[in-house]
Amino acid sequence: MSRPAISSSAGSLPGDPPGGRRALAVWGVGVSVYFVAVIFRTSLGVAGLDAADRFHVGASALSTFSILQLLVYAGMQIPVGLLVDRLGTKKVLTLGILLFTAGQIGFALSPSYGTALASRALLGCGDAMTFISVLRLGSRWFPARRGPMIAQMAGLVGMAGNLISTLLLARLLHGVGWTAAFAGSSVAGLVVLVLTLLFLKDHPEGHEPEPFPHHGAAYVRRQIAASWREPGTRLGLWVHFTTQFPAMVFLLLWGLPFLVEAQGLSRGTAGELLTLVVLSNMVVGLVYGQIVARHHAARLPLALGTVLATAAVWATTLLYPGEHAPMWLLIVLCAVLGACGPASMLGFDFARPANPPERQGTASGITNMGGFVASMTTLFAVGVLLDLTDDDYRIAFSAVFVLQALGLSQILRLRGRAARRERERLVASRVETVHVPA
Repeated sequence: MSRPAISSSAGSLPGDPPGGRRALAVWGVGVSVYFVAVIFRTSLGVAGLDAADRFHVGASALSTFSILQLLVYAGMQIPVGLLVDRLGTKKVLTLGILLFTAGQIGFALSPSYGTALASRALLGCGDAMTFISVLRLGSRWFPARRGPMIAQMAGLVGMAGNLISTLLLARLLHGVGWTAAFAGSSVAGLVVLVLTLLFLKDHPEGHEPEPFPHHGAAYVRRQIAASWREPGTRLGLWVHFTTQFPAMVFLLLWGLPFLVEAQGLSRGTAGELLTLVVLSNMVVGLVYGQIVARHHAARLPLALGTVLATAAVWATTLLYPGEHAPMWLLIVLCAVLGACGPASMLGFDFARPANPPERQGTASGITNMGGFVASMTTLFAVGVLLDLTDDDYRIAFSAVFVLQALGLSQILRLRGRAARRERERLVASRVETVHVPA
């Protein structure tokens, strides 16, 4: 006989991987790769002024470093998602490590602006292969109900990498010099390469993905089209787009120059405020992960609240009537910017339930493009506006509001359709026919 089995929202869905200590260990290897990639990615954030002096470039040319890196990163997201779905996590992560380590070494040894640009592009290509792979690894080793918390934990580890670059790499840079600091940091890439080759496994025994036919271009078109048709994927992209970029732009390049040149702070004090952004990110990430794991409906309010809070504090800082904003306001700004990273992780919590396992990599790639396209656009806009306005940061950072308005309009447009589609999929997944002996 057969009977319907309804799984509770707190329980595991049929076929869920078990999780446990081994899952945590394997996932830990994967997330350590992401940790190193973020160190390399954000290393320019503490070296922006040094890079300008080393390569004799202005604001626009300096922003090109990060823009090119993010352009490569964003452009690689869908191809990487397809590769992860097709080849698995271990192969893609291994290739990513080789590329971003080569890019970091090349950046250390670059004698000219052109070779340094090429090195950052190579680094961006390798970096692009890490986060989607880590998300896929988590979905293969942990139950679906753990998805929001696992994604937030991955983001938290990435922020820890940002913290290392802000604190340790900055000191190395001013202690041992450019070449030694960047070349020495590349050793971390070799360490995670060994760990990945020895210990990383795509999935636990008994949870191999079902064979899925791959037929060249037809497979690619089918994966992308099916993922994009889901309103949850598109909503995830726009949530990621709207929430991530204010903090990314601040940490990746323009935060230190803004605090030093526009606000008159010392490099040491500015570095402490950048560290506050990272620490706030880590704390808020834990809070958001716990809230969403318990109350799935909190995703959209958290995302919208973060966007509105970020816009409000940026407006207050830029419109402050004095020559410099007071320290308390800069502290509030950095604390609020820390919520942007955790809020961007919520985008994956819209895309994940909207797509079956064989499309998770592709859907994550589409979602992950959002914030990096926004960051790339804003980095470029700020650099150009600084050059055009003789370094008027108030005008330059007004670009933030334009992209936030665009993203908010798309989120509000898609939220209803995505919610209806998710409810339909949830009902279908909860009610399954289980055959048991009569």
